[in-house]
Amino acid sequence: MNKKAIGILGGTYDPIHFGHLRLAEEMLELANLQQIRFIPTGTPPHRDTPQVSAQHRSAMVQLAIADQPAFVLDGREVNRTTLCYTVDTLRELRAELGEAQPLCLLMGGDAFLQLHTWHEWEQLFELAHIVVGYRPGFTLEERIHSAPEQLQRHYKQRLCAVAALSQQPSGGVVELAIPKLEISATLIRSRVEENRSIRYLLPNAVADYIHQHHLYTPC
Repeated sequence: MNKKAIGILGGTYDPIHFGHLRLAEEMLELANLQQIRFIPTGTPPHRDTPQVSAQHRSAMVQLAIADQPAFVLDGREVNRTTLCYTVDTLRELRAELGEAQPLCLLMGGDAFLQLHTWHEWEQLFELAHIVVGYRPGFTLEERIHSAPEQLQRHYKQRLCAVAALSQQPSGGVVELAIPKLEISATLIRSRVEENRSIRYLLPNAVADYIHQHHLYTPC
């Protein structure tokens, strides 16, 4: 078996910005993925409720990724009325795409170190590979000792090279050194609220959408 994997990149995207997009572009290339599915979160169990509606967040994602054919908006979570758990999303995708299709759950190092707090977290390895992007100079290997023993064991047993992502449908852990852009959705929201420029922090089409729909402005 040798089939390019599909990447799964979830997030609140409140709003999506160049930090998200650059991370995705790096992972697409370094992990040799055929596609990345951006999945805006509906009701996230680990985060505060997003400030704007799922419809607005999905629309902004669609605008942001329009010029990259390998990026696809997947709206399944925003249509759910219950809490959105990643394990359920991966089960749906696995059922749709088949048992043989390699899937990669994409995340940052901080998220991986908290993986043990996720709903049915050990099942994630049965459904997908996990590809972890970390800032150069801050490897997971140096930080994994702070994680629970069970997570450390999964990390050590499953760590593999990028080539393995296309050879098996799930089960591996791959680390990628990816420079991080110091941009956050919190920064963008605060700048909009203060009536300050958000140009060059996110695509122009997204900035225009935010202003046209008066998002993140004080009531």
